[in-house]
Amino acid sequence: MELAIRCKDLYKRYDNKVDAVNGLDLEVRTGECFGLLGPNGAGKTTTIEILEGLLAPTRGEVEILGRTWGRHDRQLREELGISLQETKLPEKLTVGEVLSLFRCFYQKGRDPESVMELVELTEKKDTWVNKLSGGQRQRLAVACALVGDPRILFLDEPTTGLDPQSRRQLWDIVRHFKQDNGTILLTTHYMDEAERLCDRVAIVDYGKVIALGSPAEMIAALGGEHVIEFALESSDGRESLVRRLAETASVKAVRTEGEGFALHVHEPHLAIPSLIALLQETGNSLARLTTRHASLEDVFVKLTGRHLRDE
Repeated sequence: MELAIRCKDLYKRYDNKVDAVNGLDLEVRTGECFGLLGPNGAGKTTTIEILEGLLAPTRGEVEILGRTWGRHDRQLREELGISLQETKLPEKLTVGEVLSLFRCFYQKGRDPESVMELVELTEKKDTWVNKLSGGQRQRLAVACALVGDPRILFLDEPTTGLDPQSRRQLWDIVRHFKQDNGTILLTTHYMDEAERLCDRVAIVDYGKVIALGSPAEMIAALGGEHVIEFALESSDGRESLVRRLAETASVKAVRTEGEGFALHVHEPHLAIPSLIALLQETGNSLARLTTRHASLEDVFVKLTGRHLRDE
């Protein structure tokens, strides 16, 4: 399949001592939504800014649509749409004026009216930017990235700080762009967002890709698509309990979660009775018990030993 983005052995060092990106290899296929996942400080934003041509790498190869920065800058900027982690727009321009301004930066592009309709801002056409809500501002920022009719859309943490309704509105915009055969590179630390939108994801930590694949493949590799989380009334015999749980046929993996436990299982209706029987046998009682589907968050915990929220 044709590649839209390729980088090899990518490094970015700051102050000759901090490696924000540390030997990163990446390939993004044409027409896919690709997610860069990881905690704050993992190197996601630095990576995407290098790919966008906003930062020069310390070393490594970068190829976008078969072209390279430094040789094909003008051509590449005509083909890319970029929504930064934080976008500052002129406060005293209207939505329509902002989009008309951004449209004039491109030789070819889309009608601002059609883009406003796509991002559901038509009724805000004559509204000043400083009168928009946070979700509306973020949709306007994405509209500015779309008005040049790009082949690749870069979205850096596009839904951070948004309410659930605004997040879903942006998800619909991403899906619509992909349906038109657009390529999307998305950075996020929301694992549910990546699972819903991305064809493939790369988990990045300390500037390196530590896992790559589709969300379903990564979750399946955990060994159990369901997670049983529980805590005990008493901490007595924890080590013995973990050992015996690991030997239970219905349990595929066990990990401690603070004062509690998380079990990865295929069949929770079999694992839960086994767990309760073992607790009764060992004289333990439950303080809490919940079940859920495994997620990319669990993949990250397995790979790094910590949660995204721990960062």
